[in-house]
Amino acid sequence: MWPHQCQISKSNLSSSIYGKFPSVSHLSPKSIPRCGFGWALVFTPSVASVARYFKKRRTFATGLAFTGVGLSSFAFSPLFQFLVDTYAWRGALLVVAGMSFNLLVCGALIRPLTLKEDLAGPGDPSGSCLGKLSTLFGLPLLSHWPFMRFVLAVTLINTGYFIPYVHLVARARELGFDEYQAAFLMSVAAVADLSGRLLSGWLADCRAFHLGHILVAWTSLTGISLALVPLGRSYPLLMAIGVCYGFFSGALTPVVFSILPEIVGIGRIFGSMGLLQMMESIGGLLGAPFSGWLRDMTGNYTASFLAAGAFLLAGSLVLVTLPNFFSCLRSSSPACTQLEAGTDLGLEEGESMASGPGFPEDGLG
Repeated sequence: MWPHQCQISKSNLSSSIYGKFPSVSHLSPKSIPRCGFGWALVFTPSVASVARYFKKRRTFATGLAFTGVGLSSFAFSPLFQFLVDTYAWRGALLVVAGMSFNLLVCGALIRPLTLKEDLAGPGDPSGSCLGKLSTLFGLPLLSHWPFMRFVLAVTLINTGYFIPYVHLVARARELGFDEYQAAFLMSVAAVADLSGRLLSGWLADCRAFHLGHILVAWTSLTGISLALVPLGRSYPLLMAIGVCYGFFSGALTPVVFSILPEIVGIGRIFGSMGLLQMMESIGGLLGAPFSGWLRDMTGNYTASFLAAGAFLLAGSLVLVTLPNFFSCLRSSSPACTQLEAGTDLGLEEGESMASGPGFPEDGLG
């Protein structure tokens, strides 16, 4: 059992260090692209590997792997400040770099798996080099319309998702709360985020609802909680809204990555995960500047949070266009794994490990 337990530990460590990465004010302009590229190389294969290791409990395993983000958001800010005070910013970055190097050890312990889908769809050995390169990077998925609609939905979600991380503290300060009260809002939201990831993973793996329905529900609730932030003028009410946002936003994260194999098939998870994260980052890149522009134009954060909520609600509307969304009542229904492009693009009934002794045929977990 230790290989897949180690995979969760690796992904947890990856998300922990990613979540507690120091402020960009401590990085030079030349180092920022290198850091971003390095973290992309860590995060994408980590999450994709969890999806390949697990089938029955995939969403819970993904949520467990992402708990590092909530833990680090709560604990690392004072730790990094302590490191800066003790070793200066250069020494603090060296300590963080040393922590990151532990990922090399965790990654070395992960055994690659060959799944049934990997053997079912081999590439054409006589194809051109350009065709092989295109297949390697998953470019044929750009014409897979269910996948592209999912990418659009997640991009819209990302546009509004990170606004509270940028402006919730500033909103609290604008209402007259002191800096410690404002910072505590994000700490409590981080704890709620951790709880939401675990509960969402458990609920999804109960198979009482289709993953698409669960994702739309969490996304809509996150959008509504963001739209309600302007109404939080007292500290208890703003705290309650922050807790709701943290819980709902944490709950949707593991479902986003767990539903991807049902759309493209587990055999394409690495290519689809890379394309998804490349394109969804456009939303994350534009969301905060757009929110800041709205703040400058209106003089307050009301329009910023309303726009953030609108982006998530728009993303939930795009999600309902996924194949079989209205016909699937249970995620275990055979229709839920048959997509527009054919059953070979979805999880097959009885998908199993094609090699690797010691693993059950219905997948880990």
